[in-house]
Amino acid sequence: MLKTRFAPSPTGYLHIGGARTALFSWLYARKHGGRFVLRVEDTDQERSTQESVNAILEGMTWLGLEYDEGPFYQTQRFGRYREVIQRLLDEGKAYKCYCSRERLDAVREEQLRRKEKPRYDGHCRDLAEAPSPDAPYVVRFCNPLDGQVVVDDRVHGRVAFSNTELDDLIIARTDGSPTYNLTVVVDDMDMGITHVIRGDDHLNNTPRQVNILRALGVEPPVYAHVPMILGEDGKRLSKRHGAVGVMNYRDQGYLPEAVLNYLVRLGWSYGDQEIFTLDEMVEKFDIDDLNAKASALNPSKLDWLNQQYMKSMDPAHVARHLSWHMGRFDVDPADGPPLSDVVVAYRDRSHTLAEMAQNSLFFYRMPEAYDDKAARKNLKAETRPALAGLREALAGVAEWQRERLHEVVVAVAEDQGLKLGKVAQPLRVALSGGPVSPSIDETLELLGRQRSLERIDAALRYIDRQAQDAG
Repeated sequence: MLKTRFAPSPTGYLHIGGARTALFSWLYARKHGGRFVLRVEDTDQERSTQESVNAILEGMTWLGLEYDEGPFYQTQRFGRYREVIQRLLDEGKAYKCYCSRERLDAVREEQLRRKEKPRYDGHCRDLAEAPSPDAPYVVRFCNPLDGQVVVDDRVHGRVAFSNTELDDLIIARTDGSPTYNLTVVVDDMDMGITHVIRGDDHLNNTPRQVNILRALGVEPPVYAHVPMILGEDGKRLSKRHGAVGVMNYRDQGYLPEAVLNYLVRLGWSYGDQEIFTLDEMVEKFDIDDLNAKASALNPSKLDWLNQQYMKSMDPAHVARHLSWHMGRFDVDPADGPPLSDVVVAYRDRSHTLAEMAQNSLFFYRMPEAYDDKAARKNLKAETRPALAGLREALAGVAEWQRERLHEVVVAVAEDQGLKLGKVAQPLRVALSGGPVSPSIDETLELLGRQRSLERIDAALRYIDRQAQDAG
């Protein structure tokens, strides 16, 4: 059975590059009816934290990338790693190295002086016995001394590595703890991983891992090394580029479906198609179509995608995500119109859920103050008669529905001999506190009778106070 894995190190948040790798691995497993494994590579115990583990799991859950097996933790498999290390020692495929740091530094300096590539010189490879019974040692893998390791990478094509360029890497430290290249090999072997999709910063590790796998009598998996994601300026992605953690995208108001669509297009394409449902991604994705060149972030593309998703998805689904953003403003959505109705009102005029939440706060609580410029223009003595007329007419509306509310506003404008905007805009400022809202009839309907009348009353009092202060 085809099996892929995502193996993050819990030393921080779920990075967007890692999330893309997880998505590619998840899609490939789903496309081929395989299984997707989550493995937490937490052997760096100084930097690994439970908080980071939780952040990774939270990011995976938010994106909807459910895993079939795991999460497995490397720190819980130390016994298995020791077993494999001992097997390699017993079979003469690994050896104990007693070289001191001073000796290794001296060898390195001499190699650099001769302009050679620094590498371990195999001093202890054929050592007959230990310098002393209690001498500290690391365990090194016996890398083949000649020949090549050829990796048929599904992204970069055929890549050959000369074994003479690879030294005998350390697979166990002096305290007995295993190193990265050993743990990865054992895990991929034990978990039956058939396809490894990961960042191309791991490409140079691949020949070492292939040699260890073959020493253990295991056929290596298929590898696909994905280029890194660059910032929009073409430079290596960092915090200066803004959101680099997956949950930052949630905080900024993006839907997980839009983020997945955005990520899948960073390095993969299918004709000219820009928008993909998850089912379409599964159906059409293939690692052979991945681009070998690095992709750059394009925030405006994400904004566009997010709005397309907000406009096309079930408003109730979008509302569930919007609810989280309303909570950040200490707003209980039960204290106002249904959030799904707010989504419909704002989805054509918002790029993010954070923007939508900010702009719709007035539906749930009275604005603390009027927008100064809008109030000076629209809440003044000249507009008081129109607002007072609206107050009286709206109070008599039997069915608080958009069509009827629109008729009332039009009728008041005609009665006062004013253009519709001269009535609607003061009303909008009275209701929302600012110059922008959905259509005035939709705003009235969503706000409800009681709140609408209370807001108009407050605006009338505001106009009267302003007149008193001016007098």
